Parts: sequence; C-alpha cells; structure tokens
Amino acid sequence: MKIKSGDEVIVIAGKDKGATGKVVKALPKEDRVVVEGVNLVKKHRKANPAGGQQGEVVTKEAPIHVSNVALVVDGKASRVGYRFEEDGTKVRVSRRTGKDI
Repeated sequence: MKIKSGDEVIVIAGKDKGATGKVVKALPKEDRVVVEGVNLVKKHRKANPAGGQQGEVVTKEAPIHVSNVALVVDGKASRVGYRFEEDGTKVRVSRRTGKDI
C-alpha cells in the first residue's frame, strides 16, 4: 500500500469527494485508511450504569478504501512511485512532479 500514516490525501471518490485530510491510521491488510475529518459516522454507545458511563452518540472517522484517496503534492492529487537510491535505499516519489515524498 502506497499511502502511509501522516500523509496528506484528497478524497477522489465517494460522499466526501474533494475533502482533504491527514491519514490518521493505515490498515494495509484491509486496504483502508482512516482520514482526519473524512467519512464521519455516528456510533451509539450503550450506557453502563455499573461503570458509571452514560449512553451517548459519538461521531468518529470510519476507514475509507485506499483506492478512493490520492496523495496531495503541491496542492494537487498525485500517484506514488518508488525509486532506489545509489546506496540501495527505497524512496517514494511523486509521479506528477518526480519529487521525493
């Protein structure tokens, strides 16, 4: 998966199309990412009187498929590629600009 935690991404498909945000969590086994402020869902939490917890409705970010987001480089969506340096290290590269990410 080419998107990692901490990357700035833009949503290119779905109900939040056009929204940008930072990747909070990457879930590579499921090909999904959690993006800050995107794909917000309401979750009803049950009360637990024994624990002193009151019932409530919590709004949180749900995972979105990685194919529906693109990395933002210089304010525009870009695909990600890889290049090997002379010393053998692998570096992520923007396909749009050719710059290192």
